[in-house]
Amino acid sequence: MIGLLQRVTQARVEVEDEVVGEIGPGLLVLIGVEREDTETKAERLLERILSYRVFPDADDRMNLSLKDTAGGLLLVPQFTLAADTRKGNRPGFSGAAKPDDGQYLFNHVFALAREQHAIVEKGLFGADMQVSLTNDGPVTFWLQT
Repeated sequence: MIGLLQRVTQARVEVEDEVVGEIGPGLLVLIGVEREDTETKAERLLERILSYRVFPDADDRMNLSLKDTAGGLLLVPQFTLAADTRKGNRPGFSGAAKPDDGQYLFNHVFALAREQHAIVEKGLFGADMQVSLTNDGPVTFWLQT
């Protein structure tokens, strides 16, 4: 399972000109589900997202996590993260999870996040989404379980 984590000052997702998810300071995480992913991998990814130290402490060092700062978390499904781009000029998606499996695992991560963190929003699986954000830093990390 893949999480492209971005520290943001704000982020939002719109579907057909309607805001479906929005946060202030926190993390926007694009989630890619691969064919071999399981609930265990999804749970480990969420654990890492909530605990990954990407926010500055009093000494301006990245020592604080989302749990420490109580910032917002916006989860956005993005199956293109599972693309195979190693050769050619067109991505291959044979490694991506089937849509039903991807949706199930994305929703699993979201439900667990809502249980473990106060501010959690999400994008809409399978929709044509417009995602806007202000990347803070910029700070971006690729997490994979």
